[in-house]
Amino acid sequence: MYNKYLEVFIEVANTGSFSKAGEKLFISPTAVMKQMNLMESELGLTLLNRTNHGITLTHVGKQIYNDAKFIINYTNKAIEKAKKLQNQNTHFVTIGTSLICPCKPLLDIWYKVNDKYPEFKIKIVPFEENHSMVLSTLNNNGTTLDFLVSPGDSKEWLKDFNFLELGSYRFCIAVPITNPLSKKKEISFSDLSGEKIAAITTGNSKQNQEIVDKIKLNCKDIEIIDAPLYYDINIFNKCEENGYLLVTLECWKDIHPAFKTIPISSGEAMPYGIIYSKKPSSDAVKFLDIINSVIYK
Repeated sequence: MYNKYLEVFIEVANTGSFSKAGEKLFISPTAVMKQMNLMESELGLTLLNRTNHGITLTHVGKQIYNDAKFIINYTNKAIEKAKKLQNQNTHFVTIGTSLICPCKPLLDIWYKVNDKYPEFKIKIVPFEENHSMVLSTLNNNGTTLDFLVSPGDSKEWLKDFNFLELGSYRFCIAVPITNPLSKKKEISFSDLSGEKIAAITTGNSKQNQEIVDKIKLNCKDIEIIDAPLYYDINIFNKCEENGYLLVTLECWKDIHPAFKTIPISSGEAMPYGIIYSKKPSSDAVKFLDIINSVIYK
């Protein structure tokens, strides 16, 4: 908002030396001298007395020096006021992301319209798969985390949190690449006969329980291995170590390189969406309204 020559000029006046001013400004003495020469030339004024004993200000230079300090101080205050005003009209939203709960599906929707809402600032926060810790932050009214994108059929989650559905993920089977089934493009329930399959068996998810029930009904000599209620990389490692198959979702296809994730041919799917506090922040509510307008336009 002001000519940067003024800052150099003030430093020269304060130090009485091109060299010392250069040290303060992290530029060479030659660059300082050239800028002062250009400033005097453009203004048509002599601002500096150059002597063997150092640099002093002319009477005109003293006037410019006093006014320059005022201009810089006034400009900095104006910028500070403008930033505060801008922050008053800025909305901040924090979205968690991890291997199991990637935020990309939400961002894909947001980036269709984000240019219309420059007042929104989105912060992406990576987290480890510690669900008890993450869920506690969701109930903290946005001070830590506003949103989590996740499959949303968990009875435990739906009891304590709101859920906005964005779409659905198809159910799949993660098959070790050493298993002959890994060559298939789709897997039917009958293909799973004789296999050991890790799956959630707690009944916490209606859709997941239906898949497990169909596997038990349609497969012979099947062995179901209990998987934890919330997946993390450890369940994939356990299955890889033991040669188990794993009931999974298409969104997790790239988590472990030792598996090929193959859709179940019957086409069952799990809804996914935004999980958020029952008492969201005002900024979070505004953001959800925008997302809703995109989904249901």
